Amino acid sequence: MLLRKLLLGGASASRRLLFNKPPPASRLPLASGRMRFFSSSTQSEGPNDGFVTGQEGGDEQPAATITVDRSGLYHPPEHSHEPTTESELVKHLKGIIKFRGGPISVAEYMEEVLTNPKFGFYINRDVFGAEGDFITSPEVSQMFGEMIGVWVMCLWEQMGQPKKVNLVELGPGRGTLMADLLRGTAKFKSFRDSMHIHMVECSPVLQKLQHQNLKCEKVCNADENGEKSSVTSITGSPVTWYSSLEQVPSGSPTIILAHEFYDALPIHQFQRSSRGWSEKMVDVGEDSKLRFVLSPQPTPATLYLMKRCKWATEKEVESLKQIEICPKAIDLTHKIAQRISSDGGGALIIDYGLNGVVSDSLQAIRKHKFVSILDDPGSADLSAYVDFPSLKHTAEEASDNVAVHGPLTQSQLLGLLGINFRVEALLENCTDEQADSLRTGYWRLVGEGEAPFWEGPDELAPVGMGTRYLAMAIVNKKQGAPVPFQ
Repeated sequence: MLLRKLLLGGASASRRLLFNKPPPASRLPLASGRMRFFSSSTQSEGPNDGFVTGQEGGDEQPAATITVDRSGLYHPPEHSHEPTTESELVKHLKGIIKFRGGPISVAEYMEEVLTNPKFGFYINRDVFGAEGDFITSPEVSQMFGEMIGVWVMCLWEQMGQPKKVNLVELGPGRGTLMADLLRGTAKFKSFRDSMHIHMVECSPVLQKLQHQNLKCEKVCNADENGEKSSVTSITGSPVTWYSSLEQVPSGSPTIILAHEFYDALPIHQFQRSSRGWSEKMVDVGEDSKLRFVLSPQPTPATLYLMKRCKWATEKEVESLKQIEICPKAIDLTHKIAQRISSDGGGALIIDYGLNGVVSDSLQAIRKHKFVSILDDPGSADLSAYVDFPSLKHTAEEASDNVAVHGPLTQSQLLGLLGINFRVEALLENCTDEQADSLRTGYWRLVGEGEAPFWEGPDELAPVGMGTRYLAMAIVNKKQGAPVPFQ
């Protein structure tokens, strides 16, 4: 009955269908490391090259001259005021490589490119939507957030309808998913009143967008942890922002949503070579451009590689020439599983990825087009396929109190949650233009390939993401299998 109300209720489609300065003189290196003293017969090259001493009174004596040979001193090049083609982030990356005395891992390169506090891709801009660099499922249709709301509410019921629940979203983007989720469930008072919203977001720009889209109007008094919360006018729920999951208060049942969050976590790439598995690194070439190289010796990430190979079959590993691993994804999943084990609740992870070992998936997207990984760092999004089996093994090893379900395809997940009924309800009360938008959004969420009903230009044909994206649930065993993973 509750599920029917969620899917058929509110059938409105109205929402949207260092300059390099020379070092100071006191620090200029002496290339020769010494000064040469010459006899008095050596002539001075100028008044500043030495000094002359004489006797007071009497006949003038031959001047004793000391001349300094400056041929070995460092002479800084003249500064050019011509604009440089290198961005500040590229200079920063080269500085790290130079300071280290060698290349950096692909993971460190990704982390700097995406989340550097000054120049990171996600930090100072809105990268989502048609005007950004890529479009995510919540930006495609309101139905996505509504279906995730169905999942959250069903899990809340399985948990025994607790009076207080921490609803956590990792990497909320513009806040669109959470806003649609709250709108879709707002009429259910008990559920609405139990929700305490926690947004884990490191970008100040995106935090402001989330604040706007959640219609947060005022600030509450600080809670027991000293954190000040805003209140969303959509449901009246408190909303608090954090930069990491560890900062979110524990002790209450927790539901965690991670939609297209794992794909942006930094990965390490390994390539099979004559030495075995060698890590792929980023270095500066002789032409001063960034390039990929292979590490000549084992790296710290090799420990994670060994763990991942242990989880795979021998045949699976033998067929690969490259492997991608994500230590941060493994560590994050371990923390999520431990929190769910101790506090109760569950997590839903939705991302594009594979139900197997990931080989070579790292990609860069700028303005909806693929570009080279090393091209103009900081101007394109970097992402990689999520290795779902590694998340499953990690969660199961983290605690005996949690169970992992899935992965399902996004099409299966949304279909089983009732998106077909929801789109039919919305189509009953909308304009022709809104109906076209609904059908297009529906296809992008659950379809595969280009939409068969499309009659516009081929280059604008909606492409389905239904099978490219996978969904996995991690829940406390006390609650049983979550909808729709039974």
